[in-house]
Amino acid sequence: MALAVLLALAGRTPVDAQRPDSATNPLSISGYVTGSYVHSSQPTAGVAVGRLFDRNDGRVIGNAARVTVKRTLATGKMDLGFQIDALYGKNAVLTQSAGLNIADQLDLPQAFIGVNVPMSSGNYVQIKAGKMVTLLGVELLDDVLNSSFSHGYQFIYLADIAELGISLEARLSPKVMAQFRVTNGWDVIRANNSGKTVIARLDFTLSDAVDLAFSGYSGPEQADNATDLRHGVEFVGTFKPAKGTTLYAQFDLGGEHGLGLPGSGAHWFGAGGWGVFELAGNASLALRGEYLFDRDGARTSGVLGFPVSAGRELTSGTVTLNYRPFAHTLLRPEFRVERSSRNDFGDPAARRGTQVTIGLALSFLF
Repeated sequence: MALAVLLALAGRTPVDAQRPDSATNPLSISGYVTGSYVHSSQPTAGVAVGRLFDRNDGRVIGNAARVTVKRTLATGKMDLGFQIDALYGKNAVLTQSAGLNIADQLDLPQAFIGVNVPMSSGNYVQIKAGKMVTLLGVELLDDVLNSSFSHGYQFIYLADIAELGISLEARLSPKVMAQFRVTNGWDVIRANNSGKTVIARLDFTLSDAVDLAFSGYSGPEQADNATDLRHGVEFVGTFKPAKGTTLYAQFDLGGEHGLGLPGSGAHWFGAGGWGVFELAGNASLALRGEYLFDRDGARTSGVLGFPVSAGRELTSGTVTLNYRPFAHTLLRPEFRVERSSRNDFGDPAARRGTQVTIGLALSFLF
């Protein structure tokens, strides 16, 4: 399993990382432990504003100890499977869904059961029920599966982390995968209103070098309000133009009624690009550039240290070296520059519009 994680850093797509294997797997246990250090040029009260798991400035922290127990569904026959993920550490404080506060630094990002129904020509349908990570985005919850240690704006602000509900997943052909979910809402266990949220994703594998995915979501997310909907669409493209090179592109467009100016609702847009380049000596170089336009402040205002604001534009560039000095060991130095249209970073008495961070993460995978 550790080898599968390292393959993800060498260009394996997030879509592939979530697809079930075609053969029956026995019960498996895997996981990782990650610690990190991050320094910001403009911290606010000891925090790198706007960041997620890499937000603690100037301190060595234990980010996460993650254990996964699962039985992967076989796709060629009737089969039952399950997956349970347990997460402990500072990261778990930020991933907890409302209504599932087991302990301060403990979370269950996923806990679901599933059944596979084989179809003709090697196709299949799977039904899963329980808590599952989101279908949205290039980046995944577990940073060791991403090309960068830090998570980007689109993961943090334009998608949920996990949902509780029912998922229908179908392999329609060797090149087409469809997924559809009905859930209680974004990052909630017990529904906070009488409505449901639906999320759909359609994935086209055009060749070994091109994969295109289109997603959409809609549902009420405000407490005690089933009328005002949050809705959006997303495109994710994965491209492998040459050996050892993987490129990703992601575009998000969304909005929510009942927020922003009266009668207009709130709107947001995000765009990101990633490049992962294999290097000699068990290493890869990852580049990420991103842009987020939170027109009405609905996604960032007062969140993760951002000051309250009617809206802002954010841009950032990230460079990460993924180095594997030993088996099961991942070392990642990272450099990131962020720019806000507001003075969001630093001492509240003298905030600035730019933040520069350097970081180092060390992970052990098993």
